Amino acid sequence: MTMPFRTPPRLTNPDGAPRRVGVELEFANLDAPTTAALVRELYGGTVEVEDPHRCAVRGTRLGDFAVELDMRAAHPDKKEVDANGESVLPGRLDQLRDSLRPLLGSIGSLVMPFEIAAPPVPIGQLAELEPLIAGLRARGAEGTDASPLFAFGLHFNPEVASFDADYLLDHLKSFLVLAPWLRNEIRVDPTRRLSGFIAAFPVEYAAKVVDPAYRPDRRTLIADYLEANPSRNRELDLFPLFAHIDREILFAKVKDPHVRPRPTFHYRLPNARLGDPGWSLAEDWNRWVMVEELAADRERLDRLGAAYRDLAARRGLDGWADEAGRELAQLRRAG
Repeated sequence: MTMPFRTPPRLTNPDGAPRRVGVELEFANLDAPTTAALVRELYGGTVEVEDPHRCAVRGTRLGDFAVELDMRAAHPDKKEVDANGESVLPGRLDQLRDSLRPLLGSIGSLVMPFEIAAPPVPIGQLAELEPLIAGLRARGAEGTDASPLFAFGLHFNPEVASFDADYLLDHLKSFLVLAPWLRNEIRVDPTRRLSGFIAAFPVEYAAKVVDPAYRPDRRTLIADYLEANPSRNRELDLFPLFAHIDREILFAKVKDPHVRPRPTFHYRLPNARLGDPGWSLAEDWNRWVMVEELAADRERLDRLGAAYRDLAARRGLDGWADEAGRELAQLRRAG
């Protein structure tokens, strides 16, 4: 039986249109053309092979998909061509680069993931992506649990409902309060723990933010975040959102060409469990909805924030995941 996708408390974006969610999934043992053919089979559209390790599927009934090896050296770099599309590298170096790309991609695919990026879909249509998970699994795609070398992940990019400072802050507070519980529920793969990828927020910063007395304006919220978290490597990466809201303040602090401004929360999950036949997108999405539900309950959020702050100051966060889980159970019963 397919697990249903739950809906968050707010379903429209700042313009009043239905909120959408982008989904990115990493996997191995399936190449880009085969994956693109699966997308076309499920959703229609036209496959465009951009290079041996990158394909696009355009014009599907959900929008445009992208499939590529997550390795920059395997793809032509747009910065290496001029306005007319001609190479700016010397002739021999240009030829050597192009001749090596397929080889680099083939070697890289042994340990680097392929990534499929689905177009943003309305929250009510998320279930339409589940056949893609089943199709990848049926064709032999492998996830994080298939090898100690596979540090693969799943990312959700839910569009925000508001750019208001209190809305953004409440969701950050909620995530920080629930992060230990989320890590327990997700069962972070040992590969991810060893690699150090997707780091938790510093406890000192989390305790400061979840304090009910912390109510900065939006610019101060962004500045405080950047001061304590000068890296995209966070479980909830707010760089894309803050770059969309205030490009000037973000890029004055961050010199990272990979930051793409987007009006979304960038929720980075450490596991892509394609090898588990019981795993689905809904399981992880529904946990995110719990973050949004707690964010919408200011009284409970402040109470939990004060308890988190006090516990972190006294003896660290031992046992906090269980306490947060009990509060979520009460929240679900109350709803």
